[in-house]
Amino acid sequence: MDPLIYQSMSGAKALMQRQDVLTHNLANATTGGFRADLTTFRAVPVQAEGTATTRVFNIETTTGFDATPGPITTTGNPLDVAIRGKGWFVVQTPDGNEAYTRNGGFTLGADGSLQTASGLQVMGDGGPLVIPPNSMVSIGSDGTVSARVGTQPPVQLGRLRLVSADPATLEKGADGLLRSRSGDPAADDPEVRVAEGALEGSNVNVVEAMVGMIALSRQFEVQMRLMQLAENNEQKAAQLLSLTT
Repeated sequence: MDPLIYQSMSGAKALMQRQDVLTHNLANATTGGFRADLTTFRAVPVQAEGTATTRVFNIETTTGFDATPGPITTTGNPLDVAIRGKGWFVVQTPDGNEAYTRNGGFTLGADGSLQTASGLQVMGDGGPLVIPPNSMVSIGSDGTVSARVGTQPPVQLGRLRLVSADPATLEKGADGLLRSRSGDPAADDPEVRVAEGALEGSNVNVVEAMVGMIALSRQFEVQMRLMQLAENNEQKAAQLLSLTT
């Protein structure tokens, strides 16, 4: 069979996988703190008995995520917090482990605990942060969380756990949260600063993603034409062989 079929089929499959990544990024263009996914492809030699050692498979490999900070928008909500520069918020996952995010759109749970929009507890320097009922919350630039009830003086409840980690040491999960590749927790960084009443947006470049999707669509059409060409070649070859018999 014409190897052109396999080549064009592999190319079309790779383009479809890339299209999925761009679609996922576009779907999260308005998700707070979202980091765009990056993908690439690598060649894997076929190592099996009776096969040619020159044959390879082209498979997708995840290279990570784009760590470029997103735009910061002022909201005026005292529970909204955006990290300025480097750093990550620490949240507790359902399995009890910690994960990292840049989405500072926090809310209060039924028990008064500070939570993410998905219900995960936000970690402080002494554990989960709990806000007293009917209190006014303020968060300092160093992550210090204070609450004031009525006319009483504000009381410091703790400090947001703010960590620094090299993006190369983190991996992104299906839930959009980041985790340490080694499993070791990231180190706390007292130099990380936050802005109260503001949110960091997604770092997805919508225009770039749309242009990429258009380019992928055209490349996919080329691969389909190559497959049709290979099929036509096979049909003509079969016709010629039938005339010689």
